Amino acid sequence: MTSDLRRQLILSAAKRCFARHGFAGTTTKSVAAAASISEGLLFKHFPTKSALYAEILAEECAADPALHRLLELEPSTKTLVVLIREMVRHFQEVAETPDQQEAQRFRLMLTSHLDDGEFARLIYQKIGGLIGPVFTASLQRAVEAKDATAIGREPLNLFWFAHHTLLMATLTRLPSAPCLSYGDAADLERQLCEFILRGIGLNDTAIASYLDHDVSWSMGQPVIAESA
Repeated sequence: MTSDLRRQLILSAAKRCFARHGFAGTTTKSVAAAASISEGLLFKHFPTKSALYAEILAEECAADPALHRLLELEPSTKTLVVLIREMVRHFQEVAETPDQQEAQRFRLMLTSHLDDGEFARLIYQKIGGLIGPVFTASLQRAVEAKDATAIGREPLNLFWFAHHTLLMATLTRLPSAPCLSYGDAADLERQLCEFILRGIGLNDTAIASYLDHDVSWSMGQPVIAESA
């Protein structure tokens, strides 16, 4: 059996285990048994349970057809605005209609920051690899079109600042009794979009032009994986 095929069989077995028992209830030993391999062989492909779970989430994200449609868009100011808007909508959905599995992933991401950080590092690496190129290319096009002002020397940092803003805003609303109420959901979405777009350098004219524009080719649904 080729290494790639073995890797896919491990991931398939792990998906079943995580779906049935969750992250905490799944062990590398149980995944190895489900894949009919030794635990030692599993570790040759995935050194830790966190690495295995992060790979599953990354695969799910990469396989999302809505995400593919977004990533295939031509880099532009419009694409940048759509990316931010869909990113905001994704986090809004996590906060407003929490799914048990989504909430578990979110909490795992946050816990990782307070622990060894391994899971969070892997997820950031996967997200950055998928979405980073279209974000930075679109931001550059926006600067060239005079729709935005360049901020700093590391444009990808602006993506992470946006991501972390939404991560924290969602955290405050995740408990059944929210830690903080932001008021009307529709207004909150607009505020978050404007706050982030201004923060990454877009001017008010560009924001007004594209944020409310009826983008018929937009996905109309969240396209970015759980923080995943």
